[in-house]
Amino acid sequence: MTDSKVVPAFETPAVRGAGAARRERLGHVLQHHGALIVLVALVAAGSVAFDFFATAENAASVVVSSSFLAVIALGMTFVIISGGIDLSVGSLFVLGGVLAAYGSQAGVLVALLLPLAVCGTVGLVQGLIIARTGMAPFIVTLAGLLGVRGLMLAISDEGATTYLVKDPAFARLGQGELLGLTYPVYIAAALALLGMLLLQRTGFGQNVFAIGGNEHAATLMGVPVARTKVLVYLMSGLLAGLAGALNAARLSSGVTILGIGLELDVIAAVVIGGTLLTGGAGGVTGTVAGVLLLGVIQSLINQIGDLTSSFQQVVSGGFLALVVIAQRLLSKAQRLN
Repeated sequence: MTDSKVVPAFETPAVRGAGAARRERLGHVLQHHGALIVLVALVAAGSVAFDFFATAENAASVVVSSSFLAVIALGMTFVIISGGIDLSVGSLFVLGGVLAAYGSQAGVLVALLLPLAVCGTVGLVQGLIIARTGMAPFIVTLAGLLGVRGLMLAISDEGATTYLVKDPAFARLGQGELLGLTYPVYIAAALALLGMLLLQRTGFGQNVFAIGGNEHAATLMGVPVARTKVLVYLMSGLLAGLAGALNAARLSSGVTILGIGLELDVIAAVVIGGTLLTGGAGGVTGTVAGVLLLGVIQSLINQIGDLTSSFQQVVSGGFLALVVIAQRLLSKAQRLN
């Protein structure tokens, strides 16, 4: 009589398959909602540790200060999902503010349209170069960063001239409040909602995902790769210029020393929000959570008092490193499954 080997129930293929499915779902949740989970945990911890942290005043301060970064990060989300990168957004942010303050002498329309036209043109040119020549986005947008900063210095006499906002209607756009929040917060929220719809509910959004996932396969499927790339860099330039214009309206001047290293904060917020640096995966909700997470970290550092604001860079860098490592491990685990 031959002995038959009994396979324990927990080792059956069905059980192993169910376990793999659970791990995949967990990986999906961590990938797309990890930043939100950490954000909720930090807010809860900060509310317990500091009396002022949980107040409406502090919450409004975090949201208002994060709104400008959120506008830029929205455009960067599309760029990174498509498999690219845009290092010029910090310089475009500053240039947009300077041009908006300068244009405000001619009224609110010029103050808004001038930075949008110039910054949008820069994004368009960068997109055309990347799409038509196949050059690396890192190199093209690094050149854009340097060129745009040089243009801003030329307009402002090497930073010696600070243009003031002359039009009261334009100033109200950045300083006016509704329900305790300034108008840029509502503009950022509306753009985020529009971005979600564009990314998830339109053919353009699906094209962005397809290009980031596998550009060669997307080309074979008939996806307009070049046109889509041009559009995402155009969008990134426009949103960086708009954020700069709104910030100039808030400060009533086109400050020339802002924006240095801002592109790194934007990239960090997008990646911490779950968008893969390699492209093909991500979302606007994660980016918003990443932006707010950076804002909450800065608020907590301010509450502690003994730490300088530069410590935020250390914490943000640590978060970014952990997120990239986690993304790598999750991607590897999903391939094995």
